[in-house]
Amino acid sequence: MKTLQYTKEIKAPAQKVWDTLWNEATYSQWTAPFNPNGGSTMQSDWKIGGKTLFLDTKGNGMVSTLKAKNEPHEIVFEHLGEVIDGKEDTSSEKVKSWAGSLEEYHLSENNGITTLKASVQTGEEWEEMMNNGFTKGLEIVKELSEQ
Repeated sequence: MKTLQYTKEIKAPAQKVWDTLWNEATYSQWTAPFNPNGGSTMQSDWKIGGKTLFLDTKGNGMVSTLKAKNEPHEIVFEHLGEVIDGKEDTSSEKVKSWAGSLEEYHLSENNGITTLKASVQTGEEWEEMMNNGFTKGLEIVKELSEQ
């Protein structure tokens, strides 16, 4: 497991960047580079220890939980398993190799500039996809937040 880190400086208040990251309409825009075959959605109860689903247009993806949330400064997801054909898998050997991996977003604001730091723990087989997704995706977050 590797931890990949990404930083983007955005000329917008932290709350606006937060809203861009997590509002339904803009979430699907900035996460599009992760899944070129279609958009992504996120469904969450926004509760620590609750359930969050990251799904593609076919309903496949990941089941996660919130480890920490301090709007608009921090959110930490713990990935628990995958969703395939609507079925959650949190116990297979395939899932156990990466279950518990974290995806974190930290926002700090100074003089109207928000520094967004994102990190994700991932296996090497996903590194190129993550680098592409986060590099392009965070540029979209910047563009949308600065509008």
